[in-house]
Amino acid sequence: MMDIKGIKELNIEDSIKDSYLDYAMSVIVGRALPDVRDGLKPVHRRTLYAMDEMGVYYNKAYKKSARIVGDVIGKYHPHGDSAVYDTLVRMAQDFSLRYPLVDGQGNFGSIDGDSPAAMRYTEVRLAKISDELLSDLDKNTVDFAENYDGSLSEPTVFPTRIPNLLVNGTSGIAVGMATNIPPHNLTETIDAIVHMIDNPEYTESEIFEIIKGPDFPTAGMILGQEDIYKAYRTGRGSITIRAKTHIEETKSGKEKIIVDELPYQVNKAMLIEKIAELVRDKKIVGISDLRDESDRDGIRVVIELKKDVMPDVMLNQLYKFTQLQNTFGINMVALVDGRPQTLNLIRILDEFIGHRVTVVTRRTQYLLDKAEARLHILEGLIKAVENIDEVIALIKSSRDSAEAKIKLKENYGFSDLQAQSILDMRLHRLTGLEIEKLRDEHERTLKDIEYYRSILGNRGVLMGVIKDELQEVKDKYGDERRTDIVPQTGEFNIEDLIPDDETVVTITHNGYIKRTLLSSFTAQKRGGKGKSGAKSKGDDFAERLIVTSNHARLFFFTNTGKIHFLRVYELPEMARDAKGRHISNVLTLEKEEYLASVIALADTEDEKYLFMATKFGVVKKTLVGDFKSGRSGMIALKLREGDEIVTSDVTTDDDNIFLATRNGKTIQFSSQEVRKMGRTATGVRGITLEEKDEVVSMEVLTGHPYILSVTAGGYGKCSLVSDYRLQTRGGKGVKLCRVSPKTGLVCGAKQVNLEDEVMLITRSGKIIRLAVGEIPVMGRDTQGVKLMSTDEYEIIAFAVVKEENEDDSSED
Repeated sequence: MMDIKGIKELNIEDSIKDSYLDYAMSVIVGRALPDVRDGLKPVHRRTLYAMDEMGVYYNKAYKKSARIVGDVIGKYHPHGDSAVYDTLVRMAQDFSLRYPLVDGQGNFGSIDGDSPAAMRYTEVRLAKISDELLSDLDKNTVDFAENYDGSLSEPTVFPTRIPNLLVNGTSGIAVGMATNIPPHNLTETIDAIVHMIDNPEYTESEIFEIIKGPDFPTAGMILGQEDIYKAYRTGRGSITIRAKTHIEETKSGKEKIIVDELPYQVNKAMLIEKIAELVRDKKIVGISDLRDESDRDGIRVVIELKKDVMPDVMLNQLYKFTQLQNTFGINMVALVDGRPQTLNLIRILDEFIGHRVTVVTRRTQYLLDKAEARLHILEGLIKAVENIDEVIALIKSSRDSAEAKIKLKENYGFSDLQAQSILDMRLHRLTGLEIEKLRDEHERTLKDIEYYRSILGNRGVLMGVIKDELQEVKDKYGDERRTDIVPQTGEFNIEDLIPDDETVVTITHNGYIKRTLLSSFTAQKRGGKGKSGAKSKGDDFAERLIVTSNHARLFFFTNTGKIHFLRVYELPEMARDAKGRHISNVLTLEKEEYLASVIALADTEDEKYLFMATKFGVVKKTLVGDFKSGRSGMIALKLREGDEIVTSDVTTDDDNIFLATRNGKTIQFSSQEVRKMGRTATGVRGITLEEKDEVVSMEVLTGHPYILSVTAGGYGKCSLVSDYRLQTRGGKGVKLCRVSPKTGLVCGAKQVNLEDEVMLITRSGKIIRLAVGEIPVMGRDTQGVKLMSTDEYEIIAFAVVKEENEDDSSED
C-alpha cells in the first residue's frame, strides 16, 4: 500500500463520535441551555448586550428592531436573522415572559398565534427591569470573552440582580437533553433568597412555603401542590394547569361558561377551533354558541350552553378534550460552570446567591481599587495646595512639563501619578471653595474605602449588601401572584354536585343512549302491556337495559374487543319515552365498531376481576384495576376471527360462573378454573357449543337462590340454582329450559330473589316491570309461563331491579 504524504488514516467511527460530541457540546453550551446564574442563553445575552452598547435604554427613544438584529448578528451572534428576531420578539411578549426584558412598540404577535410584524416595522428598547440584569457590567463584575472574530469582547454572564432563571423561566432542546423551567413570581423568589441569607439553617419546607409554585404570565390555575413539591425537590416533574372560568346566566335563562384566563403557552385561536371541531363532530354535545370577546382589557371566551346542560359537567368534558386543562413538564436543566446539570429549586437559588456573592465581591474590589487610586491623587493635590506658592515657583522655573514632574517628585516626594495630576490641575482649583471640596472629597473617599474593606472583610456585611439590593429590586418590580394554586382537596369533583340516584340506562339497537331515573317506572301486574320506555324510529329498537346509579363507572365493550369508559352522570338524562342521544356523541367509536356489552362498576371494585364471555364460549378474567388508568378505546380482550363479546361482570375467586346459550343450554363452573390474564390476552374455553348455538348471557352467581330465564316469545320461569350442577370449565353443559317455536330462543338467564323485580323490553321499545315473586318456580326441562304479551314483537333484553317500595297505583 502506497503512503501518500500529508494524508492521515483515521478510524471513521472514532472520527464521527468525536465530531458529534463536539457538535453536541456546542449546541448545549453555546445555544440551547441557559446559564444558571443569569438564566440567559447566549442569543438572549448577546441581544441585550448589543442594546446596552447602543444605549437603547428604557428612558431613551425606540430603535428599529432590524437595527438591533443587525448589530447582534454583525458583532456577536453570526446566525440567522430570524432566530435573533424571534428572540427579541419573545423577550417583548407579556404572554411569554413573566417580566418582559424588552419594551416593544408595534405588532409583536398575540396569544392567538399571530406572527409579529417584520423587523423593519417594529421598534424596541430595553425594559426598565433589564437595568437589573446589566447593572455594574462596567465594574469588572464578570468575565468578558472575545466575540466570534476576536474584534470585540462580550460578557460571558450578566451580573444580574434578579434571579432571572426562575422568574422568567426558559425552555430549550439541546442534543440528548432539554430544559423547561416555568416562570415564578419575583416577590416570592426574592423573599425566599432573603430567607436563605437570614437563616442559614433553613429547611426545604420553609422555602416551599414562600415560593408556592410557578407563576405564569397568562395566570390560570395549578391543580395540586404535591406535584410542584416533587418537581422542586428533584428538578423534574409535571404539573396540571387549568384555565380560569366563571359561569354567567343569559337573559333567556341559559348558562354560559366564560374563560377569563388560559393555561400557559396555550394558543387561544387553536383552542376555540378545537372546541368548535368537537362540537361539529358531536364529541361534545350541549354547546349552542362559541365566540371570542377578548379585547385589550383581557381574555373573554364565551361558551353558551343549551338548556338544562350542567356547566360543571361541560367544563369537565372541555378539560378532558381540550387545552383548557394542560400539563406542563418541568425539567430544570441549566449550565453550572459550563456543564449541564439537573437542578432542584434550592440549588438554583443557592447558585444565584453564589453568583451575587462573586459579583458584589468583584464590584467592591473594583470600587476599592478605584477609591484608593483617587485617595492617592487627592492626597497629592491637597499637599500641593498647602504648598502652592513653592509648587508654582517650581513649575515656572522648569523648562518643560517633564522637568517639572521630576522636580515635584524629587522635592516633595510625589508619585508619578500625583505629579501628573498636579500639573493637570486647573487654576480655578486654587480658590478657597475648591480647596474645601478637595478636603471633603478626601474625607468621603476615606469613608468609602473603609466601607469597601468592611464588605470584603466581613461576610455578614457582604450578605447584607446583597439582601438590600434584592429588597430594592423587589420594591421596584415586585407584584402579586397571578396563578392560583388549588390544593388537591379543593379540586373540583363533579360527583359532589350530582345525587347518586338509582338510574336506568337504555341503549337502542341503532346506538341511541340515555339515562332515566328509576322512579319514572312503576310496577305492573304480570301479563300487562307495559309502558312506553323509548320511542322507536324506523327499524330502531331498545336493545340494552342497565339498572345502576349516577356515580357508577360504565365500561362499554365493543364488538372488536375494545373498552371505553364513562360515568353514568355523563350520559344525557331524558324522559323515559325520549329516544336518547346517539352513542357517537358520547363515545369515540371507529367506523365498523359498535357496542357489544355495557356493565356498571363501583369505584370500590378495583381489586375484583372483570370476567368476559364471547359468543363462541371463550371466557377471560382480568383485574378491574388493570383498566383503571387505561384510555378509552384500548384492547380489553383479543378476539379470534368472527367472535364477539357477549357480556361482562365482576367476580372473585369464590364465585361461580353461569353461562347460558341461545338454544337453551347452560354450564356452571368455578371462577378459579379461569386464571387471571392480561388486558390483551385471548381467553380460554368456557363452554363447548353445539352447531349453530352461541352464548347469550353470563352470570356471576352471588348466592341468589333462583335463575330467571326469559325467551324471545315472552316466556319465562324461575329455577333453583341448585338444579344446575357444578361442572368443569369447557364442558357441553346441561339443559336450561325447553325451547320451541312458540317460546322462541333464549334471551338470557339471570340470578334473582323472589323479592326482586324484573324489567322486560321488547324490540318495539315497550317496557314492563314485574315482580319476580309472580313468576312460578319450575324445573329445568320446562318452557315457563307467559310473562308479557309480545304480539309480533320479541323480547330482546331484561334487567333485574331491587325492591323500591313504590306506590304502584298510578297509571299513565
